[in-house]
Amino acid sequence: MALTTAVPEVVLRSGNARPMPAIGMGTAKFPVVHETTRDAVLAAVEVGFRHFDTASLYGTELPLGDAIAEAVCRGLVASREEVFITSKLWCTQCHPHLVLSSLRESLRNLQMEYVDLYLIHWPVSLKPGPVVFPLKREDAVPFDFEGVWREMEECHRLGLAKAIGVSNFTTWHLDKIMAAATVPPAVNQVELNPVWQQRKLRAYCAEKGIHVTAYSPLGGQNWTGEGNAVLESQVLAEIAKARGKSIAQVALRWIYEQGLTPIVKSFSKERLMQNLEIFDWDLTEDDLIKIGQIPQKKIATATSILFSPEGDFTSVNLSDIDIVEE
Repeated sequence: MALTTAVPEVVLRSGNARPMPAIGMGTAKFPVVHETTRDAVLAAVEVGFRHFDTASLYGTELPLGDAIAEAVCRGLVASREEVFITSKLWCTQCHPHLVLSSLRESLRNLQMEYVDLYLIHWPVSLKPGPVVFPLKREDAVPFDFEGVWREMEECHRLGLAKAIGVSNFTTWHLDKIMAAATVPPAVNQVELNPVWQQRKLRAYCAEKGIHVTAYSPLGGQNWTGEGNAVLESQVLAEIAKARGKSIAQVALRWIYEQGLTPIVKSFSKERLMQNLEIFDWDLTEDDLIKIGQIPQKKIATATSILFSPEGDFTSVNLSDIDIVEE
């Protein structure tokens, strides 16, 4: 069953990408099972998704590319140009001489000639080498913001990335990029939801013309077993009951009403359909006030989800890679 309500689109203010659909499907799921990811993307295309988010780190570029190729063959979309694809540069590749080759590898995996959006995944640079988790603190090295961004701009100039941007960047990190940029970042993808609203960062990005996309819009980054502050929110539950919607739909609608784009991960076709059913109704002013008063709690930080607690940062200051800002 296809979506009957059209998904709105956002025109990015930097680059020459096609307009970005106002909701995207995330594909980060570990361990990666090729067929599961491919089938989930195909199901998403069937119900109306046209915006897909991947990364070199996720290992899902190949099944995503296979799914889009099959969707074209089956006539679910007329061509690759009908979808918006985002991928990301991993920390071990955040060196000027590795940026272009990393994107070319992603394009080979995706079986595509270009990505619509290419992001620096984290404001963290690691010694080049294989990806090993957790990351070693001593492998973190100073980030060459000017040099790496110059090569991101080269990816754009070559037409391999229609737009370029960043992820997990604070205003401090963005200042570094903006000082060096000829082509400003089109997007900053960050953790954002009703319990981590990122007001300072959103205001900065709005002023600079940087569109904000929201990962973990439903609080899914909580790997500590403490529960899910979004889906267990009493405030959101009461609003959902009053509106006849799910808590997830209220959270996604709130993000959309802030002028942001949620990147929501679900491999269930039923939930994929529900996630798209957010564009033909509104939250009330009272709803927005209540959501604005929800206590704030950051989940994803560089030290909590990337690095081993052991060892020391010998080449960078912890403040240089801190992504918590409010």
